[in-house]
Amino acid sequence: MKEVICECGHHNPHGTVLCESCGKVLIEKDKDKKLLDMRYEGSARRSQTYNKTIIDKIWNFFSSVKVGVWLIVITLIASALGTIFPQEMYIPPVMPASEYYEDQYGWLGQLYYTLGFHNLYSSWWYLLLIASIGISIIIASLDRGIPLYRSLKTQRVTRHEGFLKRQRLFSVSEAGSEDQAFESVKEKLKAKRYRIREEDGNILAEKGRFSRWGPYVNHVGLIIFLIGGMLRFVPGMYVDEILWVREGETKVIPETDGQYYLENHEFILETYDKENSKEEFAAAIDDKGMVAKNFQSDVTLYKTKGETVHGQTPQLEKVRDDSIRVNHPLKFEDLALYQVDYKLDELNQMTFALSNKETNEEYGDLTIDLYDPKDTYDLGNGYQVEIVSYFPDFEFDENSEPITKSRIPNNPAFVFKMFTPDKPEGEVSFVAIQQTIEPFTDNEYKMSFKAVETKDVTALTVRKDLTLWVLALGGFIFMIGVAQGSYWNHRRIWLRKVDGEVWMAGHTNKNWHGLKRDIATVIDGTGLNEPADQLDKKE
Repeated sequence: MKEVICECGHHNPHGTVLCESCGKVLIEKDKDKKLLDMRYEGSARRSQTYNKTIIDKIWNFFSSVKVGVWLIVITLIASALGTIFPQEMYIPPVMPASEYYEDQYGWLGQLYYTLGFHNLYSSWWYLLLIASIGISIIIASLDRGIPLYRSLKTQRVTRHEGFLKRQRLFSVSEAGSEDQAFESVKEKLKAKRYRIREEDGNILAEKGRFSRWGPYVNHVGLIIFLIGGMLRFVPGMYVDEILWVREGETKVIPETDGQYYLENHEFILETYDKENSKEEFAAAIDDKGMVAKNFQSDVTLYKTKGETVHGQTPQLEKVRDDSIRVNHPLKFEDLALYQVDYKLDELNQMTFALSNKETNEEYGDLTIDLYDPKDTYDLGNGYQVEIVSYFPDFEFDENSEPITKSRIPNNPAFVFKMFTPDKPEGEVSFVAIQQTIEPFTDNEYKMSFKAVETKDVTALTVRKDLTLWVLALGGFIFMIGVAQGSYWNHRRIWLRKVDGEVWMAGHTNKNWHGLKRDIATVIDGTGLNEPADQLDKKE
């Protein structure tokens, strides 16, 4: 569209309300209003000028402050809903997520899973919300910031009479020794660190213009912060996983592409002694029964040596021994392993003996690794035991059928088939802790429990965060913008000679009391009238 040419000769973009140079009103929107709307210096904002093409409509949608606020509110509500139940990454790997949420939280958990809240923060629609907030911030900043910068940069010292009359602070003084008064005013303004510009004997005193960019600096910080948050979903940038390792076990460390392994030698738990503890600890011990003083894992970090062939046990090279304690992680490369949890005396192995029910004569022992049981155990001399079914965390369902709640051997149960020389077809027995069931007939043989071996298990958080510096930078820039916009303000004072009179006007984006105080100080003793607050007159 054509530019609007002001009588001062300045070419203004289409849609400009106040001339960028002299301040003359070009578009009179609110004729009844006595004061000018100075929020964006009356500049031409794209969102208020163009509304024809699809690009215009998208731009106008995202430039709206209301839209930005609603996007933030919707994101906050979604984020809150994501904390009702644990995210999938934090649930124990005992069963599929679809079954776990329904089993633990009923129909509400099933609905939670169906709606996708179990993986909320990495879901496409949540990331789309975050991206929309970023787009809204960028477009709103460009829509307002660029015209404001252009208007402030091109403003003249000599402003249009209508512009001065419709400022909130305005006064008219009789001309006298105005040259002497102007000199006195200039000296006092300079003492208050105003930047003075002169044109045809008129004065513009200005300071604190940089404070107008505080909100836009805030927006830059927010955008960087949002980028840092979204980078957490880029593979390799952010890791937060739980690694459970039993004593004597060696496991691959997640997110290392099979290059690093960790062996847990021993888990150590130290507790406070009631007799030798302070009074507050003694009270806590009485209440809880035990208060942990320290829990740590003595581990060895390994790195694979040479090429790793899928399906074969890799060759490991020792990197170092270490002790992982609370707030004392094991760090290597970009990863850190933190001590976060433990489980004492978890069942590890169970030993049974095949024996005759009447004579109690034993024909051999078998030791079952509860995490990796064999299918068949040969006891020799024609005696053999087969594991038909294994239920690590046994319970009966609503149909009285045996099921397992998890893969963790909290309550192991077995269906054994026992083969002996005189029973070549075998006998079936269901054996659980303190429970034996013979489903078909009375057996001659039984599986007798002999011993159990337990191990302590440690839980380590494997964490890597390459986005922290981006988040910190965004937060730092945001705080600069907060300080910039909060502790400084943009003040301007105009003095113009008009037909033998001296017109004075003042404007600030906030803290009008401070501007009034400055004007009262600089005109003291000059004979110039103090500007009246026209907002008070209107009221």
